[in-house]
Amino acid sequence: MALALFDLDNTLIAGDSDHLWGEYLVDRQLVDAERHELQNDHYYTQYQAGTLDILDYLEFALNPIARMTPEAVRELQWPFMKNYVEKILLNAAFDLIAYHRQRGDTLVIVTATNSVVTRPIADRLGIEHLIACDAELIDGYYTGKPTGVPSFAEGKVTRINEWRASNSKTFDTSYFYSDSHNDLPLLREVDHATAVDPDEKLALFAANAGWPIISLRND
Repeated sequence: MALALFDLDNTLIAGDSDHLWGEYLVDRQLVDAERHELQNDHYYTQYQAGTLDILDYLEFALNPIARMTPEAVRELQWPFMKNYVEKILLNAAFDLIAYHRQRGDTLVIVTATNSVVTRPIADRLGIEHLIACDAELIDGYYTGKPTGVPSFAEGKVTRINEWRASNSKTFDTSYFYSDSHNDLPLLREVDHATAVDPDEKLALFAANAGWPIISLRND
């Protein structure tokens, strides 16, 4: 039995759902448009450069849902899925997921984007297991703060190890698909690493390491 791990943003979907969620909040006038857009772009640039302070970013990203219930947040999630996410789904990503499912592999999305944004996307892709940055929920309300170990960079390795320790299955081999150099810690850990439409840093590393480099953007 194999463990098939997938990054989400710019890997299984043709865009960054975290950044897109920020644009959605601006479009819905749920945040101060100018300030939020500038900060959203700033953090995304840091992510691309590999200099992101993930805890600082998560506080920014989760603050708009502070004092909201999960039911209220669901009212935001579905229009986001319909009007923003559906446009960036990839047929080849569904094919890749189907390939691993037909093999009987256990499928897991492991992403640095928070679970409020990504749980509906994982459901749309048909992947049950999701490891994402967690939003704190107290007394039925989101606090606007993160909780637990963020699944970002080395944190993805930590979270996967925790998940495997709590899982009764034994895996003979492991795969991980990602576009980002931020995921090098986990890419180095798995048996089969694949760069998917990689950024420049990951493309160079993958080429030197002899890892496969593929594209899912075939439409």
